[in-house]
Amino acid sequence: MRKLTVFSNMYPTQKHPTFGIFVKNQVETLRSKGLEVDVLAIDDPTKGKAAVLKKYLTWFMKAMIYILMNNKGISLTHSHYAFPTGLLSLIGKKLFRLPYVITVHGGDIDKMAAGNGKIKKITRIILQQADAVIVVGERLRKDVIGNFGVQEEKVHVMSMGVNTEIFKPMAKEEARKELGIPSDVELLLFVGNMIEAKGILDLIDAYKEVQRDHPNAVLHMIGSSKDEGFMRKFEKHLSERIHHHEPLPQKEVAKWIAAADIFVLPSHHEGFGLVALEAMAVGTTVVASDVGGLSYLLDNEAGILVEKQNPASLAAGLKEALEHPSEKRRMAAEEKVADHTYEVITEKLLAIYQAVSKD
Repeated sequence: MRKLTVFSNMYPTQKHPTFGIFVKNQVETLRSKGLEVDVLAIDDPTKGKAAVLKKYLTWFMKAMIYILMNNKGISLTHSHYAFPTGLLSLIGKKLFRLPYVITVHGGDIDKMAAGNGKIKKITRIILQQADAVIVVGERLRKDVIGNFGVQEEKVHVMSMGVNTEIFKPMAKEEARKELGIPSDVELLLFVGNMIEAKGILDLIDAYKEVQRDHPNAVLHMIGSSKDEGFMRKFEKHLSERIHHHEPLPQKEVAKWIAAADIFVLPSHHEGFGLVALEAMAVGTTVVASDVGGLSYLLDNEAGILVEKQNPASLAAGLKEALEHPSEKRRMAAEEKVADHTYEVITEKLLAIYQAVSKD
């Protein structure tokens, strides 16, 4: 392969270190294997119709100019998210016969395509014209085949992988000492965007139920407060035992996970749930909604699955994790992590590239 071009509508910067960090991590891993990779991405998470329109139009024009100027040196393109990112790959194929790979992460199917008929039609074309479609979870595989008509042999189930050099076991006592967390508290931790669809209000209700039997329990949440309307609702629940932190670097997140007794991800929908896998790599018990990729990630007792949008079920799962630690659960989680290391995922990804590249 001469060159891979990656298109993404999410990519981190120093100012926004977690915005699409999973895409950057994959790119850097590919580069470490000697692959030449160009990236054209949106690195600004700013919301608002005017701001979003401006940044997407600017990105699109830059990408089109790039394709026109560099197409002869590109072996293939890889777009993260089918729509709108995949449009760039589709245009590259139509104009210059550039093969392309699409990674479907979930929101592009569950939200955008599901909520708009025109977007669904365009998404269908993008996916069907792709030389390979990567989905981050088994449920998404069924979706793109059954609802979008993609040929089964083109679809590959593969997560973005977990960085086991960062997310690795660490002594809880050491992590708590560095973070200034008392040793006698029972720490529940959530990491993710601070939006209603992540089940945060469900978590708060469940936490209050847990606290009746576990008065030393505290709840910490790490994530971007980009939804101002939701944050106004959320902030009413903050207290000396319910805390929110803005996004942190991955090494700090790993430390928080190590310090936690339970990692909880009560999402209403989730393409894969990479942060749950990262918690499993650290060795912290995961309690999560039985949705999307989480249903497969935590099956065979690798974690505790609960009903989505059900605070009572979530509370029961949290109590189960606190009161009944399981060596079997820990070992099952370790087996899942081994299947999703960067080495394993990169080998699979390079094989896909090799199969579809025009070189």
